[in-house]
Amino acid sequence: MSALIKGSTPITGSIVAIVTPMLSDGALDLPAFNRLLDWHIESGTDGIVVVGTTGESATLTTAEHCDLIAHCVEYVAKRVPVIGGTGSNSTEEALFFTDSAREHGADACLLVTPYYNKPSQEGLYQHFKLIAESIDIPQILYNVPGRTACDLKIETVERLAGLKNIVAIKDATGDVARGKELIKRCGDRLAVYGGEDAISRELILAGAAGTISVTANVAPVLMARMCALALAGDAAAAAAVDAKLALLHQQLFLQANPVPVKWALQQMGRIKSGIRLPLVELDQQYHVQVLEALAQAGIQLSAAA
Repeated sequence: MSALIKGSTPITGSIVAIVTPMLSDGALDLPAFNRLLDWHIESGTDGIVVVGTTGESATLTTAEHCDLIAHCVEYVAKRVPVIGGTGSNSTEEALFFTDSAREHGADACLLVTPYYNKPSQEGLYQHFKLIAESIDIPQILYNVPGRTACDLKIETVERLAGLKNIVAIKDATGDVARGKELIKRCGDRLAVYGGEDAISRELILAGAAGTISVTANVAPVLMARMCALALAGDAAAAAAVDAKLALLHQQLFLQANPVPVKWALQQMGRIKSGIRLPLVELDQQYHVQVLEALAQAGIQLSAAA
């Protein structure tokens, strides 16, 4: 399953940025997490990103962060690749998390750009270069300027693309034209993954390897099918499947991720209502919109919800 070694065939398709199930007191709900993992694998999800933004990495303790990656790797047991979220705005902390993920057998790591401290492009280059040269594990850059206040420019990605362990990038800029330019300039050296569900189909048709998806949390079968069709170049069939998901792509971001997607999973009976402060449960004013999106995708709700 180590399909992310530099120069080899990358992981393709629908990679879920999985939520971290919690109990009402915020404690981790590992039995629910295991059930989600089984469901995703049975539904055709091509890979798991654990402890990313959607997994509430910002509010997990250091021990929880490392242990959850280790648990995921052990439970998945090579059925699909596991990618650990190991980025930080502290280079030393990112090194620690990345080495821990390597030690625990993750197939790759996802490294978000350092947030809040606003490094220069040279600072970003040196940050990712040090991690790539220090830790021997495939590494995926993650650019999401809407959350980090930090934009990894294409020119910097081009510089990083030559480094041994940097194998891919998740582009969550939400800019189709920029994503296509990234594929054009770096796609021969890096796998490019969509990071915004609403435009992932278009990027895959333009040459992206797949998507790292929030929507896949609630619609794994449809996301896997849409990605497979787009990868096969069947634009019309991919668009037809994506049309069923269009409202989810929008409504799962009515409030900060993962607030809406966790609420949706509760309505489906997949997880309980736990989420950690400073995030709180989805505001009631948005309930109808999320339910409409679930209905459009043909997703069944739990009778107990």
